[in-house]
Amino acid sequence: MIKRISILSFFIVLGVLALPCHAADFSIPAVTLGTNSAGEQEYSLSMQVMLFLTALTVLPSLVMMMTSFTRFIIVMSILRQAIGLQSAPSNQILVGMSLFMTLFVMSPVFNQIYDTAIVPYSEDQISGRQAFEQAQKPLKNFMLSQTRIKDLNNFMEYSGEKAEKPEDLSMKVIIPAFMVSELKTAFQIGFLIFLPFLVIDLVVASILMAMGMMMLSPVLIALPFKLMLFVLVDGWSMIIGTMISSFGIGAG
Repeated sequence: MIKRISILSFFIVLGVLALPCHAADFSIPAVTLGTNSAGEQEYSLSMQVMLFLTALTVLPSLVMMMTSFTRFIIVMSILRQAIGLQSAPSNQILVGMSLFMTLFVMSPVFNQIYDTAIVPYSEDQISGRQAFEQAQKPLKNFMLSQTRIKDLNNFMEYSGEKAEKPEDLSMKVIIPAFMVSELKTAFQIGFLIFLPFLVIDLVVASILMAMGMMMLSPVLIALPFKLMLFVLVDGWSMIIGTMISSFGIGAG
């Protein structure tokens, strides 16, 4: 799986570097080894190594921008704050959970890219440019399925780019629209998670005030009740299942 993601990142970075121009116009002079039988330009070994190392460098940013990682980490952070815990689970645990949940959600997309782009490219059946175009399609379909039309229209207006179908838009429009949509969705889910814990805080604060214990912190008293409620309803399973279902997995 790690090998697939590493090779996949090569094509993603290649696409990000090509954002300002069209795929058909993409070429890097003076660094090519030659041409293949179809007359298409091929990258030299040194250029491929450089792009691969660049991919490893920017891979964390790509994971956050183009996958489900953003939704998971934001909801997890809001959940921790809603319960009232400062450092449990720790940031490392939240990031680790979000990363593996992201791998679970994105595995069909990664497998499709591996089968349609990476395997043919490694067997010299297609060129690097064709592999990049094939690798773009599953990512575009995933991001478009989670992106609101309003956000797409906004970034189309900002960039001046026009297309008859969303699939014809370039990555420079789809990626920021997807990020904005993910932020909105994550905060909507976080708001719904926050509500029951807020009710517990209000009830505990009202009881303490009625008993005249205004000097006692309501947060300290409410914390064990919120933890008990979260454990009794199997909160982790419910939240993880809800977020996975929000990506259309297991809906049918």
